[in-house]
Amino acid sequence: MTIPEFGTGSVPVSVVAKVYGKDAAWVRAGIIAGWLPIGVATRDGEAVTKVENIDSKLGRINFYISPRKLWEETGYVWKGERYVDCH
Repeated sequence: MTIPEFGTGSVPVSVVAKVYGKDAAWVRAGIIAGWLPIGVATRDGEAVTKVENIDSKLGRINFYISPRKLWEETGYVWKGERYVDCH
């Protein structure tokens, strides 16, 4: 199998939401809970793995979404675009 060339960095949550046909909250919750195995969520350098910890009072959660893992799960090749039209 040939692995395609991906964009550098993290895939934006908004792009992933379009690819899955869901909203951004679904993507964030899936990554945090672990049932969407395409990336990681961190706050202050520590992994966030419980949906109960999505409280904005605790600070910003950063998401890294792997272009390769997204491709492995969906077949979508992210080239670095900030927005995607899946229609």
